[in-house]
Amino acid sequence: MNDIPPLRIGVLGAARITPRAVIDPARRRPDLVRIDAIAARDPERARQFARCHGIPRVLPTYADLVQDPEIDAVYVPLPISLHGVWTQHALAAGKHVLCEKPLALNAGEAVQLAEAAAASGRVLMEAFHYRYHPLADRLQAILNRGEIGAVRHYDVAFCIPLLPRDDIRFHYELGGGALMDVGCYPVNLVRFLAGIEPRVRSASARLAGPQVDRYMRADLEFADGRTARIVCATRSWRLLDARLRVDGDTGTVRVWNPFQPHRLHLMTVRNAAGRRIERVQGDTTFMHQLIAFVDAVREGKPFPTDARDAIANHRLIDAIYERAGLTRRGAPCVAPAT
Repeated sequence: MNDIPPLRIGVLGAARITPRAVIDPARRRPDLVRIDAIAARDPERARQFARCHGIPRVLPTYADLVQDPEIDAVYVPLPISLHGVWTQHALAAGKHVLCEKPLALNAGEAVQLAEAAAASGRVLMEAFHYRYHPLADRLQAILNRGEIGAVRHYDVAFCIPLLPRDDIRFHYELGGGALMDVGCYPVNLVRFLAGIEPRVRSASARLAGPQVDRYMRADLEFADGRTARIVCATRSWRLLDARLRVDGDTGTVRVWNPFQPHRLHLMTVRNAAGRRIERVQGDTTFMHQLIAFVDAVREGKPFPTDARDAIANHRLIDAIYERAGLTRRGAPCVAPAT
């Protein structure tokens, strides 16, 4: 690929995740990727962000960026409520899209985006970056080889500390809620490991405001008898609670921090042979993801977090909200009955 010019990416908004997700990896692989331009709601903030991170061009509006002929692909780290509209605009303009998770507000919008991607012939990747780290494949291989026997139960949690009350993740109209922000990761991980779609047996939420969950617990079941529990929170008093436990009939696998394994993570396997600890080596999840995105664009290589996977993820998220007595994101926000 040395004779191919780097993929030119434009960034919508000056989100906090952007340096980790695309700027730093691109800086390390200038042969593959160049962050070429940025546009933000506040032009001055865009200029400051560009100066800080060495982005050569600042464009006046989101529309100018997605229409710019010098841009090959667009990174969308906007509030969730804006993912759908700007992903559609970018695809319609012939750009490939790397969109932050979750891809859409709900399953219906995810279907529309999948159709738009298919019609455009462009790559649409949902940024579940952990799926691109070698830990994900290693974990799946351990389970598929039967190292803990037949899997019986998955237990996954992702809880982060108390957030300011005015944080956008507590605004329903912006797609807020713990399940949308951090809970989409456990939803995705359970679906990935199980290989089949579950149904929601029960769900309960604690609210930060009307229809906005700060905590969610969901119990799932699969047609073959396996079960799962998902817990997520955006007002956890613990610094970080990110963990996976898989119970089989002859053993157990535990992983601490399965969603950012490039940071300190620990996988423990217990079975009849004893107990062992593994640390799966790899680059940052974001570097693995960006390379996979470039490979999909340049070489048409398949990737796991495509629009079809996003649809299935959103169907489960929507079902959890319904089971918890809440409104799926994107529907009119109604106050709970008294």
